[in-house]
Amino acid sequence: MKTYYVYILASKRNGTLYVGFTNDLKRRVYEHKTGAIEGFTKKYGVKRLVYFEETPDANAAIRREKQIKGWRRDKKIALIESSNPEWTDLSKDWFLDSSLRSE
Repeated sequence: MKTYYVYILASKRNGTLYVGFTNDLKRRVYEHKTGAIEGFTKKYGVKRLVYFEETPDANAAIRREKQIKGWRRDKKIALIESSNPEWTDLSKDWFLDSSLRSE
């Protein structure tokens, strides 16, 4: 059974936010952290995984991503802080390369 993820990245605490969807969270976060894909997150240095949800339903994940993207910034921040009040990089221990760990 597949798992799908909706995630939020931040440049820093209360910094620039990015909401995304993927079926491989570790790979996708790695791509963001290394700047492997041109775009918003590379341009603005958005590399810190601060929130994610998982579901077995791809359509539900896409709907949730769109829902969160449509929220005002303060609601996104409240969502992040409901489970990660310190804005810790939830992927900080996923990669051996220390340059990929957010401070």
